[in-house]
Amino acid sequence: MTAYKSESHYRSILKGVSWRIVATIDTILIVLLITCLAGRCSVDNAMKIGVAEFLIKLGIYYVHERAWQGALKGKNTESRTVLYKTIVWRIIATTGTFIISGAILENFDEIALLIALSELLTKFILYYFHERFWLKIPLGKIRGFLFRKK
Repeated sequence: MTAYKSESHYRSILKGVSWRIVATIDTILIVLLITCLAGRCSVDNAMKIGVAEFLIKLGIYYVHERAWQGALKGKNTESRTVLYKTIVWRIIATTGTFIISGAILENFDEIALLIALSELLTKFILYYFHERFWLKIPLGKIRGFLFRKK
């Protein structure tokens, strides 16, 4: 258990981008799988949903990340804390996926719901490990890497 340290805005942005890349790939694969199983397979719709999620959720993720930074400042980091953060994000993100999928597929039916519920499981696991990975990267290393003097 270690003290939760404040992250820079750069780190939050990079963390958000890295998460959105992982999450977008997962979303595209899930949409393809579910729509193909339902007989309405569409790479175009999968890409539209993936891109929409990337753009919309990147901003939401940044706000979520900064809010947790404020809430956890100076407190201890435990696996349980990461789990709570993961649960809060999954509620927000899964709701967003249902809305985005329904809007792009032009129907808020069982397919949009199945897409959202499927990603609930896959992304819960992926997000938890993504968060644990970023906790292992020492603070300041990102800024030093990006702004290294030559």
